[in-house]
Amino acid sequence: MASWEHEDVDGREEKDSAGADHDASLRAGEQARVLGACMRRDIDDLQVLAVSRGGFLSDAIRRQAWPVLLGFRVDDAGEQKEKSDSWRHMERHRDEDQVKLDVDRSFVYYPNDDTQAQLDLKKSELSDLITEVLRRQPYLCYFQGYHDICQVFLLVLPPAARAAAVARLSALRIRDFMLPNLTPAVAQLRLIPDILNAVDPALCAHLSRIEPYFALSDTLTMFAHNVQRYSDIARLFDVLLAREQVFTLYIFAQIVLRRRDELFGHDEPDMLHFTLSKLPQDLDLEAVITDAASLFDRHPPETLRNWRSISGASSLKTARSVRACAAQSLEDGRAYFERQHDELRWAERREKALKAVWANRTVILAVAIGVSAVYFRKAPIWTSLVSWSIPSRYF
Repeated sequence: MASWEHEDVDGREEKDSAGADHDASLRAGEQARVLGACMRRDIDDLQVLAVSRGGFLSDAIRRQAWPVLLGFRVDDAGEQKEKSDSWRHMERHRDEDQVKLDVDRSFVYYPNDDTQAQLDLKKSELSDLITEVLRRQPYLCYFQGYHDICQVFLLVLPPAARAAAVARLSALRIRDFMLPNLTPAVAQLRLIPDILNAVDPALCAHLSRIEPYFALSDTLTMFAHNVQRYSDIARLFDVLLAREQVFTLYIFAQIVLRRRDELFGHDEPDMLHFTLSKLPQDLDLEAVITDAASLFDRHPPETLRNWRSISGASSLKTARSVRACAAQSLEDGRAYFERQHDELRWAERREKALKAVWANRTVILAVAIGVSAVYFRKAPIWTSLVSWSIPSRYF
C-alpha cells in the first residue's frame, strides 16, 4: 500500500474517533440533563426531553424519570420504599381468571433472548404485579391488553417500584379503560377524526365510512400490543408518560397522516379498517413523536368538536396537566372513577327508558290522546273557549 493510502486511512480513523467522542459527549450531556430534571422533579423539563430524540435514553434513566412523571418517589437505585406483600391475603379480584389467560400469552415479541425458564419467571412476576394492583384497587375492571402495558413496566422498573407505577397509571391515567364498559374509551376515539379533519379534511372524509374502532387496540394498550421492538415501546412510553393522556390520540392520528397515500389506495371499508388496525413495522418513531407534538400545539384538544362530549371526570380532562395529575392521589382516582361510573349508570337507565318509550310508542300515544281529550272536556278554560266559539243558538 502506498504511503498516501496509509495517511488516508489514518486520517479517516482520526475523524471517526473524533466523531465518536463528540457523540459520546453529547449523549453524556443529554443524560445529565434528564437526571438533573429527575433530581429536581422538574416535570416541565422532562416533557421537553421526552419529545427530543431518544427520549430518556436508557432504562437506567427511565427508572428515575417514570416515577417522577407518575407522582411517586423512589430512591437513587429506582427502588420504592415500604414494599408489602399484604395483597396476597386480600380478597380475590373478580377478573383474575382472565388475567391468568392473558399472562400465559404475554412476552410474545420481547425479550427474545430469554430462556423458557426466564420467561416463565417473568410471567409469574407479571401475574403478581397485575393481581396486586387489582386487589389493592378492586373497583378497577381489568381489560384485555392491560397485561401488555404492565409487561413494559415490569421490564423497565425494579420490582419494588412496579406496583406503585401501574396503580397510579391505572387510577389516574388509563382509568377510562377500566370502567365496567368501554363507552368512555369509544368517546375518546371520536376525537381522532376531529384531529384528522383539522389537518387533512380529504383524508378524514375518505375514512368517514368506517368507525374509528381501528384505533381501539393501540389507544387501550398505549401501543404496547402492536409495537414489536422493546426499544421502540420503551421510547414511546417515555413520551406517553411525559405528556397528557390525550397525547396518545395525537400519536395515532399522526401515524394515520403519515400513511395518507397508502390509505387512499384502499376504497373498501373492511380493508381500510384492517390496514389502520396494524402499525407499519418501518415506522419512524422519532419523526412521529416530533410531528405529533407539533400537531398537538396547532390543534389542542379544546379545539376539537367532540371534546365537549368527554366527561369532566374522564382522565383526558383530569390528566390534562401532567403536573396536576402527578399530584393527585389514588383516592382522587377512585373518586373520579365513581363519578364516571354514576354517569354511565344514568346514561344506561336513560337509554333503556328511551327504548321502552319507542317500543310502546303507539300505546303511549293513544293513552296521551285519551287523557288529553278527557282533560280538555272537563277543564273550565276549554268549556269557556267552546261557549265563546259556538253561537248561542246552538245551545
